[in-house]
Amino acid sequence: MKVLLTSTLYPTPQAPKIVGGAEIFARRFAEGLVQRGDEVEVIRAASTPHQAPETCDGINVYSAPVRNVYLPFTEQKNVALRSIWHAVDDWQMQAPLIAERIRAFKPDVLHSNNLSGLTTAVWRVAAQLGVPVLHTLHDYYLTCPRCSRFENGRSCEHTCTSCGILSFHRKRATHWLSAVVGVSERVLSIHTDMGMFSETPIRTVIRNASTEPPQEPYPRPICTTEVTFGFIGRLTEEKGIENLMRALALLPRDRIRMLIAGRVSDEEQRRLRTLAPDARIEFMGFVAPDDFYKQVDVVVAPSIWHDPGPLVVADAKAAGRPLLGTRFGGMPEVIEHGMTGWLTEADPQSLARSMLAVAADPHKIDEISRRLIADTNKWIFSDVLSSYKTLYEQLREQRMSHVRAATAEAPHGPSVVGKERLIPR
Repeated sequence: MKVLLTSTLYPTPQAPKIVGGAEIFARRFAEGLVQRGDEVEVIRAASTPHQAPETCDGINVYSAPVRNVYLPFTEQKNVALRSIWHAVDDWQMQAPLIAERIRAFKPDVLHSNNLSGLTTAVWRVAAQLGVPVLHTLHDYYLTCPRCSRFENGRSCEHTCTSCGILSFHRKRATHWLSAVVGVSERVLSIHTDMGMFSETPIRTVIRNASTEPPQEPYPRPICTTEVTFGFIGRLTEEKGIENLMRALALLPRDRIRMLIAGRVSDEEQRRLRTLAPDARIEFMGFVAPDDFYKQVDVVVAPSIWHDPGPLVVADAKAAGRPLLGTRFGGMPEVIEHGMTGWLTEADPQSLARSMLAVAADPHKIDEISRRLIADTNKWIFSDVLSSYKTLYEQLREQRMSHVRAATAEAPHGPSVVGKERLIPR
C-alpha cells in the first residue's frame, strides 16, 4: 500500500516544531505504516522559504510553500489579519507539490490531517487525479478561523455568522472526500451538524491511542495522607489551566500536591502561582511522559473547549493512571465514570469538589489504577493503524472497481475524472 500523508506540521530535525497532538500522531502513524511494510511519503507546510526535502526514519518528507500572509501556528494574529489569511486559504485551487508527488509516487490513497497552510486544495487535486482522499479531523479548521471553536474564555456551542461564512467554501470542498474520520464522535458530529460531509461516502470514528506508551505501567503505593495530581500538556486557557489553579486555591495543601508538566515561561509560572499562592505546586517543565506518570496518582484534564480527542486520556490509561476529566469534547466518550476515571464540570468550584472527593478515597484510586494496568483488551496504537489500513483497502478496492467500470465503458481510451486522467497503477 502506498500512502501520501499530509499534515501542516510534521516534526523532523530540520523542522522540529510541535504544537499539539496532531503532528505527533502524524509522524508516529507514518512510521507505524512503514514498520508494517507500507510505502509512505509526507507533505507538510513549509516553515522556511525554499525548504528542501528531507528523509527522516526512511520516510521522504516534502515541504509545500505556504502562499499566504503568514505561516500557520505562529503567534496570535488580530481578527482582521486572520480573516484575510483564511480568505486567501480558500482562494487556493492548486496544490502543485501534491500533483507532482502523485504523478511520481502513484499513491493508493491521500490521507490528510491538519490543513492550515496546505488548504482543501490538496483534496481537489488528489481527487481529480483519481486518488481517493481520506481526511482525519484533529481540529476545527473547517469551521473556525481559530481552529478551536473557542473565544473569550468560552467554548462556542453555536456557529457564529463569521464562522458560518468561513465554512461555506470548505463545506463545498468536502465533496472531494472519499472518507472522513473523527477522532471522537463529538468532533465528527459538530461538523456533520453544520452540513459537512453530506456527500462523503464513509464517515466514521477512529479514536486516538497512546502514540508513545510508557515502557510499562507501574502501580503507585497507596498513600492515605496526600494525593499527587498531575497536569501534562499545553498550559493554555482552553486547556483549563487557570480553572485548575483556582480550584487548587480552594483545596487543603496538606491533602493535595500538584505536578504540572509542560513548557511555560518563568513569568507565566509566577502569574499562575498568584491564582493559588498557598497550594503545593511543582512546575516540572518539559519532561518525558514516563518521568511524569511515575510521580502522579491521578491525571487531571480540566479542558474548557471541545478538545476533539485529547491524547492525554490515552496516555494516562496506558500508564495505568486514573484521569479526572471535564465533560467537553471527546473525554466523556472515553472516560467511564468510577471505572476508568471520573468526570466533572469545568468550573473551579466543581473541579475542587471532585479533586477533594477523589483524594478522600485513595483505595479507589488504587483500584482503578490496577484495573487499567490489568486490562488486556485496551485500545492501542496498533489498533489505530489496523483500522486505518482497513479503510485504505476499502478505498483502494472502490477505486479499482471504478477504473474497471470506466475501462469497460471506454475500452479504447483512458478514464477521466473531472478534468484529469486517472493515474495508472
